[in-house]
Amino acid sequence: MSGGQTGADRGGLEAAIYCHVPHGGWCPKGRKAEDGVIPPAYQLTERPSADYMARTKANVVDSDATIIFTDGPLSGGSSKTAAYARHLKKPFYVVDLNRTNHKKTIDAIVRWLNGEATLNHDGNDNARPPLVCVLNVAGSRESQVPGMQETVFQLMVEVLLRVNPIL
Repeated sequence: MSGGQTGADRGGLEAAIYCHVPHGGWCPKGRKAEDGVIPPAYQLTERPSADYMARTKANVVDSDATIIFTDGPLSGGSSKTAAYARHLKKPFYVVDLNRTNHKKTIDAIVRWLNGEATLNHDGNDNARPPLVCVLNVAGSRESQVPGMQETVFQLMVEVLLRVNPIL
């Protein structure tokens, strides 16, 4: 699940499509994104409002857990995503790509999704995600962190292949 914004959101959607995993999520009215209109290849449902925060909250509400990819401290919509997850007592994991490498990131996410670790870097003690879950992928926009979309795509393909043995 994702909101379809450039960067982390689309990296997650592209990974799901690549791995033939069902995908979806909420996007703003008009399929609004920083680069124009969100492509129709992403099976997203428009919210009644063009407000990004309404979309962000809906994706947290309708998912079982959230991964937030960032490059440094949480800010903007990524910070709001964490706040919504915290308020709703939904498990979330913040991946600061500045603080870890590719292999360690994949291993940590897989352990978290498999229920082997609670991995919230912000000190929030959320429950682990269910073993079978709807996962919301969120984080930095491409304009804020160039290359974020490709990085999240690569990471999430590896994660999906490891947690879904039938793929």
